[in-house]
Amino acid sequence: MLQRPVELAQYVSIRYSERLMDVGAAVSVGSVADLYDNAMAEALNGTFKAELIDHQGPWRDADQVERAVVQWVGWYNTERLHSALDYHPPEEFEAAYYRSMNTPNAA
Repeated sequence: MLQRPVELAQYVSIRYSERLMDVGAAVSVGSVADLYDNAMAEALNGTFKAELIDHQGPWRDADQVERAVVQWVGWYNTERLHSALDYHPPEEFEAAYYRSMNTPNAA
């Protein structure tokens, strides 16, 4: 039976995990299927990088980045329209959700 060779990404991951253990560092490498658990976070990270970091750089210093991140997070949650939320910002969508939970159903 022929075995498929180990892909470079898999080898790097294995070596990385082994090296962490060699130096006594806590291994925080995920298990199989974790990428599905992290899909939402990865999507947000990609949006963050595309809309702020890559689009508005280059940056002078860490303080400038920190201020920009705070502003971006505020804008993202209160003003940015999200197609997955029927083109509402998250804050507005969440408020409407909780209002609907507190509204008695009409009989």
